[in-house]
Amino acid sequence: MSLVVTGATGQLGHLVVEHLLARGTDPATIVATGRRTEALADLAAQGVRTAKVDFADPATLDAALEAGDTVLLVSSSEVGQRVAQHAAVIDAAKRAGVARLVYTSALRADTSPLILAPEHKATEELIHASGLPFTILRNGWYTENYGQSVDQAKATGSFVGSVGDGLVSSASRTDYAEAAAVVLTTDGHEGKAYELAGDVAWSHNELAQAIGEVVGREVVYQDLSPEDHLTALLAAGLDEGTAGFVVALDGNTRDGLLADTSGDLGRLIGRPTTPLIEGLRTLVA
Repeated sequence: MSLVVTGATGQLGHLVVEHLLARGTDPATIVATGRRTEALADLAAQGVRTAKVDFADPATLDAALEAGDTVLLVSSSEVGQRVAQHAAVIDAAKRAGVARLVYTSALRADTSPLILAPEHKATEELIHASGLPFTILRNGWYTENYGQSVDQAKATGSFVGSVGDGLVSSASRTDYAEAAAVVLTTDGHEGKAYELAGDVAWSHNELAQAIGEVVGREVVYQDLSPEDHLTALLAAGLDEGTAGFVVALDGNTRDGLLADTSGDLGRLIGRPTTPLIEGLRTLVA
């Protein structure tokens, strides 16, 4: 029986495997999968098994999954195609008779109006309908998502948005990866959905102060109206779809949808989540 990690070529999946190894998991029991197995060479060098898996090719899924496996389905990065891709993994897991399916979802995915939630909600519904034992990891916002803001602030001393007074409880990607590794290797998680987020909810003015400390200059956050924000993004060269998505996400932030501080993440990993400023330091070259 193996621990199978999909999307191990991506940042989150790769970190999960690293945390599994750090927790003393036998590398021979880990199967790191992805479309580009060459990107898994560093894991293979540590004894981790690797397998090519393409969500669009059911045969690759069938070859990678066996009865009794625990599978981490790292949500696809291909927005708009996620439900079909995730369904392929769930179907293959049912055919194989895996012991448990763990899925990385989004905060309050079953009830939240968050723009990112619908595909995650649909996937969770498929998992429930499958009859497979499951655990849902509803990941909140990653501090690493502010890399562009850090770059802009470093160059200009400011960054813009339309979040108003909305708060964000971000955590570092490694925190979420460690939580996944804990759930994969310990008992008592079957049938549970964890709301994972940072311990502290902060404002964008506090984000600006933290970025300023990291880049070594005064940084100001400029809050715009949604309409002016959209205009600025279009002027910067974003297409209408992407610009509209960014503005909608800032609206979700303004409405408090990324401010969860349930404490689930810290409890799972057994330590405080990575402070905002420490997470930001990893973004500065």
